[in-house]
Amino acid sequence: MSKMSRHFPANLGALLVALALALTATNLRAEPKHAIAMYGEPALPPDFVSLPQVNPDAPKGGRIVFGEAGSFDTLNPFITGGQPAAGISAYTVETLMGRSYDEPFTLYGLLAESISTDEARTYAEFTLREGARFSDGSPVTVEDVIWSMETLGTVGNPRYHAAWKKVGSVEKTGERSVKFTFNTEDRELPLILGLRPILKQAQWQGKDFEATSLEAPIGSGPYVVDQMEPGVFISYRRNPDWWGKDLALNRGQWNLDEIRTDYFANPQAIFEAFKAGAITSYREGNAAKWLSNYDFPAIASGDVIKSEIAHGRPSGIEGLVFNTRRPLFADWRVREALILAFNFEFINQTITGGTQPRIASYFGNSFLAMEPGQPAEGRVKELLEPFAADLLPGALEGYALPVAEDQTNRKNIRKAAALLEEAGWTVAEDGVLRDAAGAPFAFDIILTTGQDEMASIAAIFIEALKPLGISATVTMLDSAQMKERTTNYDFDMTHYIRSLSLSPGNEQTLYWGSAGVTEPGTRNWMGMASPAAEAMIAGMLKAPDTTEFAAATQALDRVLTTGRYVIPIWYSDVSRIAHRKELRFPERIPLYGDWIGFQPDTWWYQD
Repeated sequence: MSKMSRHFPANLGALLVALALALTATNLRAEPKHAIAMYGEPALPPDFVSLPQVNPDAPKGGRIVFGEAGSFDTLNPFITGGQPAAGISAYTVETLMGRSYDEPFTLYGLLAESISTDEARTYAEFTLREGARFSDGSPVTVEDVIWSMETLGTVGNPRYHAAWKKVGSVEKTGERSVKFTFNTEDRELPLILGLRPILKQAQWQGKDFEATSLEAPIGSGPYVVDQMEPGVFISYRRNPDWWGKDLALNRGQWNLDEIRTDYFANPQAIFEAFKAGAITSYREGNAAKWLSNYDFPAIASGDVIKSEIAHGRPSGIEGLVFNTRRPLFADWRVREALILAFNFEFINQTITGGTQPRIASYFGNSFLAMEPGQPAEGRVKELLEPFAADLLPGALEGYALPVAEDQTNRKNIRKAAALLEEAGWTVAEDGVLRDAAGAPFAFDIILTTGQDEMASIAAIFIEALKPLGISATVTMLDSAQMKERTTNYDFDMTHYIRSLSLSPGNEQTLYWGSAGVTEPGTRNWMGMASPAAEAMIAGMLKAPDTTEFAAATQALDRVLTTGRYVIPIWYSDVSRIAHRKELRFPERIPLYGDWIGFQPDTWWYQD
C-alpha cells in the first residue's frame, strides 16, 4: 500500500493535467467559419444568397470577345517560362476560397466549405466541400490541395514561394480537411493559402511542371478550354456540369457561354477590330482618345455603349522604371535628376489633353497613401526612424514629385544638372555628359511593339534629356522578347505597372523584396534592396488592427516613393469600357470597380 500510495497520486496528477490541457485545447479550438476577413468580420452571413455586387438573376448565354496585344505559347500560367494564354487560371482553375471585391479583403468558401484558425492565426484548417469536382468529374481531394500548395510553393513562378516558406507543417486532419501550421507570424497567411490555385495532382504525374505546354490544366472552374490556336486566339466554354454553379458565392457570376480572346500585333489593331465588330468589349486607357476617337457608326446607332466605372482602389504605380542593378542608375541622385527632367505636365497635356491626375505615390488615392510633401508623423515616423541612416532624402522630411513651370522646364533641368554633377557626371567639351572615366551617359528604354502611347512618352522624355548631355534610345520588342528580358532583368529602363489593392500583404515581398535583386522572375524589376521596406511589409503582415496596418503601409509608401525607382505617369479614377449593347453589368459597382472580379465575371448577355 505504501508503494501505491506514493505513486498513484503522482500518476493521477499527471493524468489530470493532461486531461485539463486536452479540454482547454478543445475549448480553444476555433469553430469553422464560412468566411474570413483580414480585419474585422466578413460583411455577409453564413446564409447569404449572393454577393451584393452581382445580378443574382442574370441570364446565361452569349459571348464576349476581348483583344490582346502580343501572343501566347503556353497554357501553364504557373511558371516563369513562356507567355501564358489570357484567362487560363482565372476561368478554369479555382481556389479554396473566393474574394468579394466589394470588401477590402474578405474570402468566402469556394472549394472549401469552411476555414478555421485561432486568434493569432498560427494555423489554417480548410474543409473541402463534399461535391467539389474537377472538370473531368473526379473529386477534388485533400491530396490535390497539399500537392498544389507544395508544388506552387517550391517550383514554377516565384510569386507563390515566399508564403510557402512560412508553412511549418501540413497535416491531413480528416477525409476532407487539411491543416497548415505556420512558422512565422503573419495574419494574412490563412487568406493567402485560401487563394492558392488547386490543380489535379494526377494530371502532372511523370511530367515536368515547369515546362511550357499547350495542355490545359484540369481545373474545377466554371470554364474549360474549348478551342485555341497558339498566338492567334483562345476560347473558353462554360462547363454545363460545373460543380459549383449553385453556390451562393457563384450566383450571378460566370454567366457568359463563351469567353474568347483574340491576339493582335498592337493596340491600334485591337481598336480597329473593335470598331469593325470583331471585338465586343474594349478598355480605353487614354482619356483624350475616349473623348475624340469614339465617333464611329456603332456608337451613333447605339450598338456600342461607352461606360465609365468608378472605383475606390489605390492608384498603384505606372511609369518608366529604373533598373538599379545597372551602375548607371545605382545613385539616387541620378534617378532624381531624370525625374526632374521628365516634364509630366507637358507630356500629360500632349498625350491625354491634361485630363489625368499624376500618380503621387504608390498607394495614392487611398487611406494607405503617404501625404506628399508632408513630414512623417506619429506612428509612421516611429516605424521609419530606426532606418533613418539608410532612408533616402524625403522619407522622413517629406517628398513630392517635381512640377514643371512650363514646356521648357528650365528650373528643373538646372536642378537635374546640379545633381548629376554632384553624382560625378560632367558635360564634356563635345556636349556629352560623361563620368570620371569618360564614359558617356547613355541608356536604352525597351518597350513592347504596339505600346505607341509609351513610345510617345519616351520620345518626349528623350528630347528633354538632350540639354543635359544624355543620350537615350528606344528599342521595340515582341512580347516573347520582352518577357525574357524582364524575367532576367536585362534592361536599363522599361514601362512598369503594378496595381495595388486596399489590403496589400505578402505579394509586396514579391514586388519589392531584396531576393528579387538576383532571383529571376520576381516583380522587383527595379532591383531594390531596402531593409526598411521589408520591415514595413513585415509590420503590415503582423498588424493586429487597421490603424497599425495603415501606418505600416504609409511608411512603406514613403520608402518606395522616395526611392525614386519609377518615373510616375498618371492614373485614372474611373475605368472606361466601350462594349456591345447586349453586354450588361450590375447597377451596383463593387469597391474595386473595374478590376479582377468584374468583367467578365459579373457581366451577362441580353438582347
